[in-house]
Amino acid sequence: MSVIKIPLLFTGSLGEKRIYTLFDSGANLSCIHPDFVSGLEVPTELSATRKLLTASQGHYIEVSQRIIVDFWIHDVYVSDEFLIVPGLTEEAVIGAVTMQKWRMKLDFDHDTVHVDPKVMIMQLI
Repeated sequence: MSVIKIPLLFTGSLGEKRIYTLFDSGANLSCIHPDFVSGLEVPTELSATRKLLTASQGHYIEVSQRIIVDFWIHDVYVSDEFLIVPGLTEEAVIGAVTMQKWRMKLDFDHDTVHVDPKVMIMQLI
């Protein structure tokens, strides 16, 4: 498992925040700590509570809310869903699903993230 952690500007309907975000190729879904949701976006309830497995064998966390926010990576506008995870050890985590959807590449030599410029074609101007 490989990771990169950088500050990103997140924007929501309530405001914006710079959040240290972990890009984790070993995580499936994107998540955010509850402390960073306030003043950013209004949480919405999931249709069903999800149980997420943790690194501890047999231990899971129940997640019942999410937010949809925008964030910026090197002037590229990205938007996705983040599960609100109580007890998350990071401020926010970008998981593999988000990385694949937006064609992100992790550059471990330079501790940075690259977004395929072709995703810009799909964005409305």
